[in-house]
Amino acid sequence: MTYVWTPDEDYLENSNVARLMRTLGVATADELRARSVGDIGAFWQAVVEDLDIPFATPYAQVVDQTRGVAWPEWFPGGGLNAVDACLGKWAGRTPEAAAVVHEAEDGTTSEVTYAELADRVARVRAGLRAAGIGKGDAVALYMPMTPDAVVATYAVVSTGAMLVPLFSGFAPGAIASRVQDAGAVAVITADGTLRRGRSTSMLPQLREALGSCPTVRTVAVVDNIGERGALGPGEVAWEDWLALDPDPDVEPTSASDVLLLAYTSGTTGKPKGAVHTHAGFVVKTACEVSYGFEMGPGRTFCWITDMGWIMGPLSILGTHGTGGTLLLYEGSPDVPDTTRLWRLVERHRVSMLGVSPTLIRALRSKGLLPTQALDSVRVLGSTGEPWDPESYEWLARDVFGSRVPIINFSGGTEVGGSFLCPYPVEPIRSCSLGGPALGMDVDVVDDRARPVRGEIGELVCRQPWPAMTRGIWNDDAEGSRYHEAYWSTYDGLWRHGDYALCEEYGDGTTGWFILGRSDDVMNVAGKRVAPAEIESVVAVDEGVAESAVVGIPDTTKGEAVWVFYVARGDEEESVVAARVRGRVAAEVGKPFAPSQVLRVQQLPKTRSAKILRRAIRAAVLDADPGDLSGAENPQAVDEIRVQVKALP
Repeated sequence: MTYVWTPDEDYLENSNVARLMRTLGVATADELRARSVGDIGAFWQAVVEDLDIPFATPYAQVVDQTRGVAWPEWFPGGGLNAVDACLGKWAGRTPEAAAVVHEAEDGTTSEVTYAELADRVARVRAGLRAAGIGKGDAVALYMPMTPDAVVATYAVVSTGAMLVPLFSGFAPGAIASRVQDAGAVAVITADGTLRRGRSTSMLPQLREALGSCPTVRTVAVVDNIGERGALGPGEVAWEDWLALDPDPDVEPTSASDVLLLAYTSGTTGKPKGAVHTHAGFVVKTACEVSYGFEMGPGRTFCWITDMGWIMGPLSILGTHGTGGTLLLYEGSPDVPDTTRLWRLVERHRVSMLGVSPTLIRALRSKGLLPTQALDSVRVLGSTGEPWDPESYEWLARDVFGSRVPIINFSGGTEVGGSFLCPYPVEPIRSCSLGGPALGMDVDVVDDRARPVRGEIGELVCRQPWPAMTRGIWNDDAEGSRYHEAYWSTYDGLWRHGDYALCEEYGDGTTGWFILGRSDDVMNVAGKRVAPAEIESVVAVDEGVAESAVVGIPDTTKGEAVWVFYVARGDEEESVVAARVRGRVAAEVGKPFAPSQVLRVQQLPKTRSAKILRRAIRAAVLDADPGDLSGAENPQAVDEIRVQVKALP
């Protein structure tokens, strides 16, 4: 029987989203969703009021769509700097509350209160201004997840400069391409970080990259692992800025001033800089973190991520936009062993724990349930890839005793949050994304833009939202790259590039599922099938720890299914392969039985544990896998390439 999480009276009465429902006079989550898109201006105004988001200057209206759905103006005439809304507000109200807690892989911890954070930000702001950095400049951030990264984020934003977050594992070429595109005048970095018990240098990578970035004139360097050494021309010690007298003045910014440039991963062409604004990003992320993830003062948010992905800025601004505590973990979540995640929860009394399906599959494969106290957890978060039922239900039912909802949400860099999101006040079916996120008028449509239910279609959005990217940085005057990327497929509809499925069930519930990127979904004998659909069947096999499914060109079927798996034990590959083929044929259909089932030592993943399926497909085809600078283990792609070439 399908697992369904059911809310108890606590969530129905005391959750943040229940408070909003009472304010708007609705009784169910679906009624709230309908209200949120029936009049988007009225809804987002209610969010601003409910979350008490402070605008220094009142806005004339919530949204102006005079230029059309693709170019809305949010909170026109309003003034808001994200630092005032996320830091200044709480430094005044709860100065001694913990704003940031940090744990390194070696177990050392530190804590920064809101008052201390505000003081450090004011000192670094003085350093930035002394370096001539101010409103309209771009400042890149190449940092591990440490308190200094949070200080740097707010210091840059408080000067009116644009933040350009970079993934801490980027190679020089990936750093340079983004710094060049943004025209950054400064970079804040660290000498390195510790991961899997080893120091990983960052400063040498940056120095190499900046050789082709003539716009950069200042580099501030944090001595994070004691390997900074002598500073070069244009470089300044981070602690010198922290020793300055605080600059008390946050730069006034308008609602539509640029807050950050969030670059896509670049796996399918040149990285795109999504443009996010002060008011839009703050309002959307605070909405997300409050109503979906149940955050607020006295609660602790932990999502193991990186500043270079949208979850980094979302975690910082969303948590602090609600007055909560942000727990940062610097390192690998399975060091020294797979109990690390649970010990992190127990030690820091985590309220919201963000995980990935791949991480949970790895923990589940060990066959051990945690013995740590996990009673502090109120919500589990997940994003980035589809779940398989076995891993989802192991986490929900076996680990957390069916008492905690999994808020599995899906959106993207350009979205500034989610398109789809369940809420703690509604039943949540296994692996489901619940339904449209609040204020998001999303649908699943066929090739002719007609809504479809019970079959795979494209995920689209019919109306704008506050954190919708205001275009692509360095686009032409007409915004042709922006239009081509999101608005060219359907007239007046944002096409996100995800295939989705909306199922309606006899009990009145609905299940929404993201099945993968449109270019990941396979067309086998004329029928679309998503990798997740087959991977969920493969995951049941006792010989499989984790798997990835890709479609490979085939003269008979159009595309054939190939399965790559990491073994759980030492069973013969041929035995596992035969069993997997039989399972898929029986549960998905004979045409989808895998043509190849190959055992590999590892699957290529990002540091946030997402499997890089397109890179696997490229390895099979001996093609360019694209930008692998965000990969945790890029060598896995070459290993697969060699293995495939050796096939008879």
